[in-house]
Amino acid sequence: MNVRHAALETLIKIEQGGAYSTIAVNELLNQKKLATKDVGLYTELVYGTLGRKRTLDYILEKRIHNPRKLDRFVLPLLRMSVYQLFYLDKVPDRAVLHEAVEIAKRMGHSGTGKFVNGVLRNVIRDGFPDLSGLPDAERIAVEHSHPDWLVADWIETYGVEATEAMCKLNNEPAPVTVRVNRKRASVAEMIERLADVGVVAIPSVLSADGLVIESGNVHQTSFIDIGLLSIQDESSMIVADALDAEASSHVLDACAAPGGKAMHTAERMDGGTLVALDLHPHKAKLIERQAKRLHIDGVTALALDARGAGDKFEPESFDRILLDVPCSGLGVIRRKPDIKWTKEKAALAGLPKVQREIIDAVLPLLKRGGTLVYSTCTIDPSENEEQADYILSNGLTWDETLRDRLPEVLRPMVSSDRAELKLLPTTFGTDGFYIAAFKKEV
Repeated sequence: MNVRHAALETLIKIEQGGAYSTIAVNELLNQKKLATKDVGLYTELVYGTLGRKRTLDYILEKRIHNPRKLDRFVLPLLRMSVYQLFYLDKVPDRAVLHEAVEIAKRMGHSGTGKFVNGVLRNVIRDGFPDLSGLPDAERIAVEHSHPDWLVADWIETYGVEATEAMCKLNNEPAPVTVRVNRKRASVAEMIERLADVGVVAIPSVLSADGLVIESGNVHQTSFIDIGLLSIQDESSMIVADALDAEASSHVLDACAAPGGKAMHTAERMDGGTLVALDLHPHKAKLIERQAKRLHIDGVTALALDARGAGDKFEPESFDRILLDVPCSGLGVIRRKPDIKWTKEKAALAGLPKVQREIIDAVLPLLKRGGTLVYSTCTIDPSENEEQADYILSNGLTWDETLRDRLPEVLRPMVSSDRAELKLLPTTFGTDGFYIAAFKKEV
């Protein structure tokens, strides 16, 4: 299968069919229609074109007068081609042009090929546009390809310099990190076993159970399938430290799918029980499969809206509660570039209300003296610090021992008056993440 044709088909499926990028890419790769040598270029073309969409459209918009009249494949093809022209130095311009025209003729007709040829020749002639005269917000949005509304919001919260740094980083490949199942192996042991199969890994500084893959393909090993390793971002691993579940704990993960944090917590418990909830039955089944893969006992997965948890469980039933609530997900853009274009500001405005409904339902389930951890993979204060204040207004207090439970490198980032941790994508190169810990007074 031609690698560029495969990438184009995937882009169409994502942009016009509503497929998630990671799922669409994995489906294509699992079909094994691509040569192994083409896999890297394929993923680069898909994720790069998605990630740079704002920039690519800025370059193309002056050359396409009515994009709605184009065949459905033409605009994605042009974007993918312009991405190669400006961001893939090893691909000659003539090769990009030839491949694009051939695909256009094959999927359309000779006239389509001539149109694509003309547009791309003009792009090559004019070169990359000068953006220096644009206002800061628009320049950052175009140059680093982020939605204008998001850049404006981040500038208001974090300033121009920090916003530009985050947007720039979001276009770079995300690191591959894995969690070691401490019930079955040690970090040192897995470093050795990975090295034996050509994968170089180093310990994470953010989690005692984490590894950063420096080279090699961990997905091609058997270690994930047999439950020794799990793919997880380092920021997400910190939650288990914050929750600090003990052997005898009865733990609730109220919004658990796909189950990474729940499984990490269970891996650290020698005894005790963990109840994992998710709204969707198929996601609850996914959590069950995760527990089976990892050989973990004591985990019960239930299909239940967390807002109805009070109808299922008695008050003060749990020693530890994790509220990893549904959020905007704007901290994981680096891993899922398509969410830049599928998330809309107006649609996200209702999330804090949903998050508070979950908080209201779950708080009564925490035992006196128990710990509640609230977390998100976003950096929006309305979903983070403002929700922490709401939890405090409902009778809980800061868990002042949070700092002591975290890895040493993170302790200075927890202030003396608020037991919370916020990681921007630029802090350690992880996902953007927020964690706050609370206690219920005895």
